[in-house]
Amino acid sequence: KINNLTMTSVTSAAAMKLLDVRLKHAGSIIASAIGEFTSSSGGCQEIACLRAGGTIDLYRIVISQTKNGGDNDDDEEEEEEVSTTLQLVSRVETRSTLRCLSALRISGSKRDVLVVGSDSGCFSVLDFENTVSKNSNAPTILHCPPFGKAGIRRDTPGQYLAVDPRGRACMIASIEKRKLVYVVHRDSTGKVTLATPLEAHRPRTLVFDLVGVDNGYDNPIFASLEVQYEEYEDVVIAEKKLKESSTPGEANNNGGDVKIGQPGDGFTKQLAYYELDLGLNHVSRRWATTVHRTACSLAAVPGGADGPGGVLVGGENYIEYIHEGMAAPPLPNGAAGGNVTPKRMICVIPRRELHPATKGVLITSITVLKQKKGKFFALAQSELGDVYKVTLKMPKDDKTTVLSMTVCVLDTLPVGNELIISKLALLFIPSEFGDHGLYQFDAIDIEDDAVKCTSNQTISAMLLKGDNGEDGFYSSSETAASIAPTFRPTLLRNLHKVYTLDSLAAITSVLVGELAGNEVSPQIYALCGRGPTSSLRVLRHGLSVTELAVSELPGVPGAVFNVRDDQTVGKNGKFYDRYIVVSFADATLVLSVGETVEEMGKESGFLTTEPTLACSALGNGGGDGPGGIVQVYPGGVRHIQRGSISEWHVPGIKKIECASANESQILIALVGGELIYFELDPMSGNLMEAATRDVGADVCSLDVGALPKGKTRSLFAAVGCRDSTVRLLSLAPGGLLEQKSSTALGTTRPHSVALSNVEGADGSASEIALTVGLDDGSALRAGVDPITGAISTSPSRRFLGARPVAVSRITLQGVHSTLLLSSRPWIGRAAGKGRHAMSPMSYAPLDHGCSFSNEAVKEGIVATSGNTLRILSVGGSESGGNGAAPAALGSEDDEAFNSNRIDLRYTPRQMSLLSARITESSRKIVLAIVESDVNDFGEEVKKAMGFDGSGKSKVGSKKKESKDGDDAMDMDMDEDSDEEEKKDGGDEEEDDDDNTRLTPIRGPVPAVQGRWGSCVRLVDPANACSTLDCVEMNRNEAALCCASVRFHSRGGESLLAVGTVTSMTMHPLGHKESHVVLYRVVNGERLQLLHRTKVDDGPVLSLVHFQGRLLVGIGRIVRLYEMGKRQLLKKCELRGLPTMVKTLQAAGDRAFVGDMMQSVQFIRYDSTANKLLLVAKDRSPRPVTCQELLDINTVAVGDKFGNISVLRLPRGADVGAIDVTGARALWDSAREDATPKLETLCTYHVGEVVTSMTRASLVAGGAESLIYVTVTGRVGAFVPFTSREDVEFYSSLEGFLRAEAPRPTGRDPQAYRSYYAPMKHIVDGDLCDAYAQLPYDVRQKIAEKLDRSVGEVMKKLEDTRNALL
Repeated sequence: KINNLTMTSVTSAAAMKLLDVRLKHAGSIIASAIGEFTSSSGGCQEIACLRAGGTIDLYRIVISQTKNGGDNDDDEEEEEEVSTTLQLVSRVETRSTLRCLSALRISGSKRDVLVVGSDSGCFSVLDFENTVSKNSNAPTILHCPPFGKAGIRRDTPGQYLAVDPRGRACMIASIEKRKLVYVVHRDSTGKVTLATPLEAHRPRTLVFDLVGVDNGYDNPIFASLEVQYEEYEDVVIAEKKLKESSTPGEANNNGGDVKIGQPGDGFTKQLAYYELDLGLNHVSRRWATTVHRTACSLAAVPGGADGPGGVLVGGENYIEYIHEGMAAPPLPNGAAGGNVTPKRMICVIPRRELHPATKGVLITSITVLKQKKGKFFALAQSELGDVYKVTLKMPKDDKTTVLSMTVCVLDTLPVGNELIISKLALLFIPSEFGDHGLYQFDAIDIEDDAVKCTSNQTISAMLLKGDNGEDGFYSSSETAASIAPTFRPTLLRNLHKVYTLDSLAAITSVLVGELAGNEVSPQIYALCGRGPTSSLRVLRHGLSVTELAVSELPGVPGAVFNVRDDQTVGKNGKFYDRYIVVSFADATLVLSVGETVEEMGKESGFLTTEPTLACSALGNGGGDGPGGIVQVYPGGVRHIQRGSISEWHVPGIKKIECASANESQILIALVGGELIYFELDPMSGNLMEAATRDVGADVCSLDVGALPKGKTRSLFAAVGCRDSTVRLLSLAPGGLLEQKSSTALGTTRPHSVALSNVEGADGSASEIALTVGLDDGSALRAGVDPITGAISTSPSRRFLGARPVAVSRITLQGVHSTLLLSSRPWIGRAAGKGRHAMSPMSYAPLDHGCSFSNEAVKEGIVATSGNTLRILSVGGSESGGNGAAPAALGSEDDEAFNSNRIDLRYTPRQMSLLSARITESSRKIVLAIVESDVNDFGEEVKKAMGFDGSGKSKVGSKKKESKDGDDAMDMDMDEDSDEEEKKDGGDEEEDDDDNTRLTPIRGPVPAVQGRWGSCVRLVDPANACSTLDCVEMNRNEAALCCASVRFHSRGGESLLAVGTVTSMTMHPLGHKESHVVLYRVVNGERLQLLHRTKVDDGPVLSLVHFQGRLLVGIGRIVRLYEMGKRQLLKKCELRGLPTMVKTLQAAGDRAFVGDMMQSVQFIRYDSTANKLLLVAKDRSPRPVTCQELLDINTVAVGDKFGNISVLRLPRGADVGAIDVTGARALWDSAREDATPKLETLCTYHVGEVVTSMTRASLVAGGAESLIYVTVTGRVGAFVPFTSREDVEFYSSLEGFLRAEAPRPTGRDPQAYRSYYAPMKHIVDGDLCDAYAQLPYDVRQKIAEKLDRSVGEVMKKLEDTRNALL
């Protein structure tokens, strides 16, 4: 009996096996650095970014110029369009928690290497030199020496990293005590080497920032912003002596009322210089000085021959320049010294008009750019997003002395983790939340017109009002507000956005469903961002599509073709299209492509009374040889050349069933299986019948392929037959129509075939791919040997839709791609490194399609859908006017999803679906979103204060330009192109220009705590998520949660329940009152307030519908409410929960309660006794952030440490929860050990805080997966395994890759996934995906251990992802 129970437990625990699949990388950027990292950069700068989740991305700044001709052909002037993008060069998965990075250029080198600090306890030096040349993502790991324990500890180095500007040493520091210095040099072979680390520890010292000081070629110096605290024993002894030497009243007044962090608390913040003596190989604390208590950021000023050296220190309200041995600042003209002598070079920063005087403005980041001719400037950003330009004034003949400092307002940008300035006059902002932006400088010499303040003005005010001394004067926010100039944030005036890097951070809630009403696959609805960058993102699997034109046709067409124009060549050397040919059942429509699309008649030469089976322009193009157009119709072949028409008619009564043509070859198939092949005679320009063949079966599709680059003919033709075979025939002169190979398709027939030329993995050779569209809605892709014509024996197959698949060749962004049309359009393309990707298009179903190109649409698609003709652009808008240029198709940064953005007013908290009744027989699905922001005012209060969130007030149309003779940015810019851009810019471009100058502006900051701005928004997902109604909450009332509830007493009508808290404060946690507000959706268009119910005992953080009633989580209480006329009626409650109810879900008579600190409790409602009873709880204390029910006994839980666990109720546990007999003693049922404990089925460390989960399918009719999102913008899925074979394959593959996969930071993958608890029953999908990045010999070795080939392993990985998407 015991053995049976044990086996049952093991079986139930082992029944659930999951695979973690990343759908979208985390968007949040922790840290970034700029440099030249790759050998093929050619002097272009690259940005290295550390993303949450352990990913290192390397982006190259690409600036491309395209010339567009004028409206008339005779226009000599050409406009230059400059597009700036960030191209992903490399993406490295480290499977570790990344903390800091820096670019290091070793003395004598022309490139930079990347130095990374992580939680691995290792110091990593990575070289990206051969990343592009060797066609591999993995950088070279130069060094990865360990120095401490793994994990993030306050005394383990890795939080701060600084490099010597001359590339001689690096310092890596912990939050407390420990600092290590690595000396970097080269050996005799030129290899980078690291010396043994030198210690620079200082006990009881907390570090706030670290930077390398530019000291020329003297000994390297590192500046540290730090505070040293006293020993605990010393503090106790001092307090004891104080009590003994003073009366009780005096003892309470001495230091007892001063809070830590305020002046007089006994702590001193210092700026310390640590010097590395290269001769003695020793690090010493050279010099230290006291700085402002709020100082938190440092930036090194150029030194040596380029500047005065030293650092800029950013704190609250002020920016200060400090350097060892600097002289006291000179007295301003007309200022009297008085009793206070100025010792600090300090300047107050300008403040916003509506900012309260009692609140300081903190500088969060500073960066310095060194220009040509020994010039430099700094940019600093505040916590509100305002960016300031900081300049130091020096004598012309002495660059070592600083006379004064000027701080002026540049612009207002999203709050970023760092400021990255490029020499190309670009500014990159990795935002804390929301999209990251790349901005172009329009002007930088702005001191004459901008709001500014100088150090002389600050020192003068200090001399007049500084009665309490210099330190006392600078420690008061009221004093800073009285002397600081004010400004009002507006649109961008000196910058404009040129590129947007998509980021979903922070995602607070997710919902999956097909709510648009007219699409095949479900959409993912995610609440993203914070404050002014908040948005609702609608994610669709596939490529974004822009609809450029739609035109009605006289009927339903059967095919569409494009015919190029040999005489019209684009700027990129490609031919534009001359005709669009639309074939109907009994006619052909010819459309001429020019400035407009017009219908052509007989003058085109086409036979318009018959359907067209194939057509193409002939010849090599460009007018070098004889050209013409060929049209294949059921009765023959028509050759249109130089105004004359020649025809070849089908002999007898046979008809042509299908045909294919390219620039020099035509292949037709007659009824019965006879093939006739024509070639273009290059001398005469006539079509010549070259060969015939009977294949022995009816032909249903064929393709002669496209001409390879530099070739005059295609060597193979693909023929699909009705006997469910596809045959490959030779078109070589020695063996025309000779069968080379064939493949059987089983029970289905081929609907269409296409041969496409793709670049090989090395980028030089050309490979041939055969794509077959089948009648059963699936597509088959196989490689073809370009020499022998043999078809690969392991083709990949994917189901695309419910309709037969039509295949055609297209070109997108210069890459040969394949268009596949089923019940949903798809595009197959090369994904780099020899891989192939297939992505759907986020568009309505299409019937037929082909490539299209003209002067307005460089690369597009012309397609038919029903009786309409459509011209589409894939991958984004052609203009890119919003500053968000599309990513290159097939590149590494091409995500599986495209998104639509709907801006919100406040930070979104939660959303809920409601079914609103329109009429008696019709309903409408609407989406309710609750939004709230702490330390913010409501919309009406902002308007009354005069705040304009759009920033369009007080903005003129003129642009600021640099004065003549200025060096402007003094960066590596093309001055001629810059002047042309300014000349070309006109008033007609103001609308597009405003889109690139929009910037999110944070509202006024309240002077006291407990201020909130909040609203409830009603959205129509079927109408592009347009806002139906937006109800602003009462003053200081915050809506934190919502739920759809259907009370039985209301007849099952869907009502919206909103939980609100008034005047809530975080530190300390408290609130004034809480309410549950009920709304009714009227006609699916607006919200109608029913009533408000005041609740006690805590804030309302969760709501759920429960058996026709409303279950509410209030503090430590779960309470059940019934609908009343004036308010909700309390029915029963369960008290005594551990800390605070965070999440609630219900199923049947059970409710699943997620506690903020103590994991999940299962409770059950006893209807007979009207009681809520505790059924079971978790053994481990998990700080729950989200949960999702998997079944009635199983729940998935995410915690704030980045773990996901799957918990299950033991069998029979709920039976003993209810005392039916009443014989159980009260004290016995309340015992701690009497409550059953939940079983842990799965445990996995994601590495990012999971904020929401949902159980859904991303494919219509597909299996469900657990979709999760994180606070850093990652979207992932846990896919359940359905067979033991899959479990064994992935478990074995994961085990092999743990040993074979590279470790850029030295972190063990298994240890990382087991951060807080051993990983259990979940396979790391990110690690399995690393198989494709390994060298071929390593992949082959792993495949042999798995008893598979490399291709089979790759196909298995691809099939798993395809089944999910």
